[in-house]
Formats: sequence, structure tokens, C-alpha cells
Amino acid sequence: MEERAGLTREFAERLEKHLDELKWLYAELYHNDENAFRYFLSMLERMYEARPEELKALDREREQSAGWYRSNEVLGMMLYTNCFAGNLRGVREKLPYLKEAGVTYIHLMPLLASPKGRSDGGYAVADFRQVEPELGTMEDFAALASDCHKSGMSVCLDFVMNHTSEDHEWARRARAGEKEFQDRYFFFDNWNIPNDFDRTVPQVFPTTAPGNFSWCNEAGKVVMTSFYPYQWDLNYANPTVFNDMTENLFFLCNQGADIIRLDAIPYIWKSLGTDCRNLPQVHTIVRIMRMAAEIVCPATQILGEVVMEPSKVVPYFGTLEKPECHILYNVTTMATTWHTVATKDVRLLKHQLGQIFALPKQYLFLNYLRCHDDIGWGLDYGFLKQFGIDEVGHKRFLNDCLRGYFYGSDARGELYNDDPRLGDARLCGTTASLCGIEAAEYEGNVWKLDRAIRLHIMLHAFLFTQSGVPVIYSGDEIGQLNDYGYHNDPYKWDDSRYLHRGNFSWDEAALRKDTKSREGRIFNALRKLETMRSEHPVFLTAADTWIIETYNDHVLGIGRYYDGEKLVALFNFSPQDETAWVNEPENYTDLMTGVPRRAQAVGIPAFDFAWLLWSREEEEKREREAEAAREAAAKEAEKERKTAEKKKASGAKKTERKPEQKPVAEAEQEADKKVKAKEEAEETAAKKTVEKAEEMKKADEKASEEATEQEAAAKQKAAEERKAAEEAARKTVEAVMRAEEAAKKSGKAGKTKRDAGKKKGTKK
Repeated sequence: MEERAGLTREFAERLEKHLDELKWLYAELYHNDENAFRYFLSMLERMYEARPEELKALDREREQSAGWYRSNEVLGMMLYTNCFAGNLRGVREKLPYLKEAGVTYIHLMPLLASPKGRSDGGYAVADFRQVEPELGTMEDFAALASDCHKSGMSVCLDFVMNHTSEDHEWARRARAGEKEFQDRYFFFDNWNIPNDFDRTVPQVFPTTAPGNFSWCNEAGKVVMTSFYPYQWDLNYANPTVFNDMTENLFFLCNQGADIIRLDAIPYIWKSLGTDCRNLPQVHTIVRIMRMAAEIVCPATQILGEVVMEPSKVVPYFGTLEKPECHILYNVTTMATTWHTVATKDVRLLKHQLGQIFALPKQYLFLNYLRCHDDIGWGLDYGFLKQFGIDEVGHKRFLNDCLRGYFYGSDARGELYNDDPRLGDARLCGTTASLCGIEAAEYEGNVWKLDRAIRLHIMLHAFLFTQSGVPVIYSGDEIGQLNDYGYHNDPYKWDDSRYLHRGNFSWDEAALRKDTKSREGRIFNALRKLETMRSEHPVFLTAADTWIIETYNDHVLGIGRYYDGEKLVALFNFSPQDETAWVNEPENYTDLMTGVPRRAQAVGIPAFDFAWLLWSREEEEKREREAEAAREAAAKEAEKERKTAEKKKASGAKKTERKPEQKPVAEAEQEADKKVKAKEEAEETAAKKTVEKAEEMKKADEKASEEATEQEAAAKQKAAEERKAAEEAARKTVEAVMRAEEAAKKSGKAGKTKRDAGKKKGTKK
């Protein structure tokens, strides 16, 4: 009974903290529906009581360290259960690999029950409490989550809020005509109101799923389907929907999910006459869910998916006093990064990062290069307009460049949801294929492969330099390429996103131990970056961050400072060697080589980067060592001076006359000699100190010169290799042209003979 009373007290204390705001917001949203609110509170208590003790202990632990997810040791990985290991039990068996890769939280892409062929990659959920049978059971998921927690890992699950599958129980009963369940969706007797909605509501998929409504034959009514016709939008103006969906969310949390990704949250509130995006009621719902989570399962973090322009994204953090999401996807930086890869120009990226760096440090972004979804070109075209860049033309250029259609591009991607009418399309592809690794391996071009791998690694170094939570897409750690097999699968061939959703290659992963292979080079380089990031507090999210001017539009400069550590990070997006014209005065060390390196006019090879670290602790250590050296030199000089005086005194005794008083002039002369000897000894000691300091300085300069010489040699070698590759390419082109010319001549000769034959026959 005492234990039960203690648990009840814990729940009551958490509820009391938020009760007034909860009641006020809920009443505002649902028009003072007290019955619905009472049910909501009883549901919270019921889900708290159902929470396993193991997870309640985790709640209490994380309540004491609320910023656990802000650590510089956090590294996420997104993966599809079936692609990665077949099923949930397979993922459990592969946890040692994830630990080896440095992963501290895994995002399991949608795994709840959804109908085959109408699943939208798992985002059309038919049952929020059942795992897709081919992946396992909910018990399998709970066991996996428990193993992850014991290994220091967190588990992220998607929670699809905006809609259910048309196969969901609510949808089936709505189709059967039950009014209660039709009220959980948006049903209309005719097309009048849907047509009114369409006047102001944009289409999500204008080519693959045009329109926002579909006709339901069984019900004889129109139903709202913003995404695909088989995904029915939920009506959150109905408190029953909100209460039951929140209960479904906490059910997943009680199975062990401690990061919940709220899918497509800007869309969840609908209002006629608006665009049905980012309405104020959406923020009210997210705020209520945040408070409810802090009451039932405080260990849970809410991750918001808001694929919008930055001005629409930031409000989902809420305020510092009334927060909403713990973490938000940094969609804009991801898209801008690939824009920079295509254009080789960092100006837009500098502008966008400057906006991110100006936000409060409490706002935490999830940073990534690639994910399960496409790349949408939601860039800041207002900023680009000053450079004469047109939105439609620029999107076409980006898509052409990153598909390898543009001269000099080795990227290999595919279009998604192409809309020729608007000149708009999104892009798909793995990081490795977009960096040119696929093309280089296909051509067997070693020089191109080296350059593409450098770009792949540089982009991940940039990812780890940003403040927030870095997340890698499964396969990127070994440079996995596009999977074109989806073209042969009738369930997938209409969705080019499956290009980067291929099965994880365990045969390639086995090569990670081979440091000369593509897999080994990338895996080990990323592990080194991750280790450096976790060892240095300058990578904490609490660090000050700013843009460093490099006076080179191909080189991005980022500065970070925290608790006596300063990082100068430089990234060259150009296929040519470049110089970052920076002038930082401190003594830096190259984190990747451990060699001292000046942060002044830094040369960076093509598609490479530099992490230069200054540490107050190291600086003070060097000063202490120099001071100790000076003191040792002074002591040695004093010792030598005393030895010299003793020798002089000993020599003087030997040449002394009989004990009789020396003349005054002779005594003064002897005193002058002693003073002069002392001065000479001190001067000698000073010279030795200066000489030692000069030797230390020369040693530093020599190390710097050697590093510069090595860098110059590497550049020269790269230039020679590039020149050889270009010469080979030129010869190949010339050979092809000669062959084509010969073919043309041969064709003309054949044609002349045929024409002659025809004429001869006519004459006969």
C-alpha cells in the first residue's frame, strides 16, 4: 500500500505542476468539454500505472539529468527493420554492430501494421498497437527496447498523427456508416465543402496523389485524404480523436520507445478558408502532448517533423517557459547542404547557418544528410534572388546536377514526384551515390573515387560540427550505393524513394576492417570524427557558434567556443584545392593529424576539411613547460656561475703571497674581476635561455614546415593524378571522335555505292 501511495503521489505531483495550464488549453481547444477533459486525465493516470517499473526508473533518472539528449556523445542512426536485419529479433542480434558504429540511439522507421501495397512505407497505419507481422510482435519490440536501454541506447519510433490507413478499425466502421466513427474523420455528403477547401489548401503530392479528397463508395460520401487516397485525415477538433491518439502514443512509450517522432504535425488541424498548415491549434495540441508526456513518461523526448521554411519550423520549439517539441528536424540545412554540393558556393549555407546560430541554445535540432525521404528544395529563394537566381530554373539545375545530367557531375540520383507543369521535383539517392562514389566505382577511376570519398567524409564532418543531434542514415557509415532493384517490384516502382531504401549490405559491412576498401575508409573515418566529437566539450550544444569569414565562396568557416576550447572548422566544397583566408592568432592543433597548425591562410584540398583546435588547458600547459624550462636554465646558469667563482677563489689562494696586507689598488682590481666574472656568468645563463627558446621556436617552425611540405606534396600528387586522368580522358574522347569520323566516312562510302547501284539499275 505504501508503494502504491508513493506512486500515486509521484503522478499527483507531476500532474499538479501542469494541471492549470492543461485545463485552460484543453477547455479552449474543446469548448469547455469537461467530460472529455476528465476522461483525458483518467487516461493519463491509467497509462502511468501501466508503465513498467524499469521505465519508471528511467523516468526518474532522466528527470534528474534533463539535458541528457544534448550530450556530444549522442549519435543516432535511422534504419528500416526489414532492410537492416529482417525483423526485430535480427536488430537485437545486430546491436553489437551499432555499438561499434558509435550509435547511441536508433530510429526504427515505421514498423506498425499497415496494408501491403497501400502502406506509404509504413505511414498508413492500420493498428497503432500491433507490429507488422513480418517484422515481429510488440513483445519483440519491447525486448529490443529493453536491450537497447541496458546498452545505453535510446529507441525512436514514428507516430503518424495526421491520418490512419483506410484499413484501420475506425475507418472500417466509418465506411460501414457508423456516425461516431465518421466524425473521427472528415466526411461530406457532397463535393461542395471539399471544393471550398481546395481553393485554399495546397496539394501534398500533386502528381502521384492529386487532390485533398477522395470518394468513398461504401459510405457514399467524400472523405479528406491530404496525402494518399488510402490515408484518411483525422479530425482533431473531435476530443475523442485527441484522447485516443494520445493514449496510443503512450502505449508505444510504455513498450520502451523513448523518442517519439511526430509525423507531419503541421497538417493535423483543419479549418475551412485556411491552408490547413501550422494553425494555432496545432501548437496547442503539441504543448498539451508535451505536458502529458512529462506527467506519464518524462524520459520520452518529442521529435517534431516540420518540413517547412525556417520561419515556420522554429515556433514548434514553443517558448523557453512553455516548450513544445524537444527536438526538430533541421530540414533546411539538409537541403541547403546539397544545394552547396551542387553549386560549390557556400553563401546561402552561411546565411542559413547564421540564422540557426542566432537562435537560443535551448533549441535543439536533429541534423542529418540523408534520411528515408526525398530532398525537397525548400531553399531561401528570397536570398538567392539577389544573385539573379530564379526558383524554377534553379530547382531544375539542382536536379540535373545531382542526377549526373550536368557536365562534370558524378552524382547519381533520381527524381521524385516530378511536376513538369510547375517545374518542380524532389530528389532521391544515397549520400555515397550523390557524392560520386557510385560513378567512380562504375568507371573504375581511382582518382575520382578518392575525391568522392573525401566529399562523403567532409559532409559528415560538417554534420558533426553543427550544434544538435547528428543522425546517420543506415548504410552511410559504409558508403552504401543506390539500390535500383525497386524498379522491378510492382509494389515499389512508382516510388523512387526506394532508391535509397535498399537492404543493408552485410557483405559490404564486413569490409569495414579493411582500411583500403571504400567501406573501411569511410567507416573508420566516421568513427574517428565521432570519437573526436565526444572527447571535446567544444562540440556540446551549449557552445557558442558563429560563421568565420573565409573570403572564399567555396570554403565554409564555422567557429565554436566552450569552456576554454575553440574550434575553427573549414570545409572546402570545391573540386579544386582552395585557401581559407582566415587569420586566427592562437596556437592550433589539427585534430585529425595531431600536428600543430596555424589558422592563417589555411590551404584545404578539394572536397576536404580541417578541424583546428585551440585549448586553454593545452596553452597553459605549454606556458608551464616553457616557464619550467626557463627556471631550469636559470638554475643551471647559477650553478655554473658558482662553480666558476669557486674555481677563481681556488686559483687565487694558490697564488697568494705570504700573509701580508695587499695594496689597496690590488684589492680593488680583484673585486672588479669578481664583479665582471659574475656579470659574464649571468650573461652566459641568459644566452642559454634565449638559445633554448629559439630552439623550441625552430622546432615548432620545422614541424609546421614539414606539415606544409607534406600538404604541398599531397597537392602535387593529386594534381599529377588529376592531370593524368584528364589526359586519359582526352585521349579517350579523341579516340571516340576518330572512331565516329571513321564510321561516318564508312557510312558515306556505303551510301555512295548503294546510290550508284540504284542508278545503274534504273538505266537497265
